Amino acid sequence: MSGTGEALEVWIDQDLCTGDGICVQYAPEVFELDIDGLAYVKGDNDELRQQPGESVPVPLTLLQDVVDSVKDCPGDCIHVRRAADKVEVYGPDAE
Repeated sequence: MSGTGEALEVWIDQDLCTGDGICVQYAPEVFELDIDGLAYVKGDNDELRQQPGESVPVPLTLLQDVVDSVKDCPGDCIHVRRAADKVEVYGPDAE
């Protein structure tokens, strides 16, 4: 479990994305389905981050919604890691 106030970032592995859209339902401010039917993270300007592994900061106010997205994602493709050391704290590679 990550300490509060610690900077976190989130990214999606599109190779595993099922296009289910659960993440968008939980946190539309962070996730969006693109025309290809896959989910992507989006930055402050609502621009989709489409490069593989590209991440965006997780706003503290949306952390629970993002964590719920990770837990309910059928593709196990959402990764949340500490920005400082890139250690995954939520997602398929979290310890």
